[in-house]
Amino acid sequence: MNQKEIEALYQNQGLDRLEQRLKISFKNKSNLVQAFTHRSFLNEYPSHSLKNNERLEFLGDAALEMIVTEYLFRQYSNPEGQLTRWRAALVKTDSLALVAEQLSFSDYLLLSKGERQGPTSRSLLADTLEAFIGALYLDQGLKTTRQFINSQILVRLPEIIDSAADLDAKSELQEFIQSRQKGALNYQVLETQGPDHKKQFKVGVFLSDQMIGSGSGRSKQAAEQVAAAQALKSLK
Repeated sequence: MNQKEIEALYQNQGLDRLEQRLKISFKNKSNLVQAFTHRSFLNEYPSHSLKNNERLEFLGDAALEMIVTEYLFRQYSNPEGQLTRWRAALVKTDSLALVAEQLSFSDYLLLSKGERQGPTSRSLLADTLEAFIGALYLDQGLKTTRQFINSQILVRLPEIIDSAADLDAKSELQEFIQSRQKGALNYQVLETQGPDHKKQFKVGVFLSDQMIGSGSGRSKQAAEQVAAAQALKSLK
């Protein structure tokens, strides 16, 4: 894509406003435009030679995890398990989507008409934030990327610690079992019901060969959390 086309997309999406808000000026505007280019846009407008943001998302995911990990390692002397949970809470989809919402990233996305209908999904917002981080790393280097992550993502860590948002039923059950050296946990899908778009999962959590809890949910992960919570209740 030539420079005129890049400049047109940059202006049409109002990305100059985002730069002003973040006090960051991209040297190569194509990096910034690409960060907000979803594959659905290119499927609908194949004449554009612009690339989608998936490679930048891959890079941003790695940069985010490295910077968050280094920060936690240097700032806290807590055990590895706790640092891992804090990191997971900071970089999970819901947390990243919240940051993207606060920065109004959905206003700048290049999407197909179909994707533009209705609210932007949380996973798409989280992916876009990671793509932006990848673009920032390419364009500005590690120092500016670290500053952005510190100000927009790591700033949430005290709230996570205070509210114990890093804890979930599965983690709590794992710690409970490990503290008593009772054996290995595993989760198994017991049954599935409903059509593909509205499937319901029932999951059992087993301690060695004994089922200690079960639960249902719209995803395997949600059902596992319910099963773990039930197991905790029965064990305690």
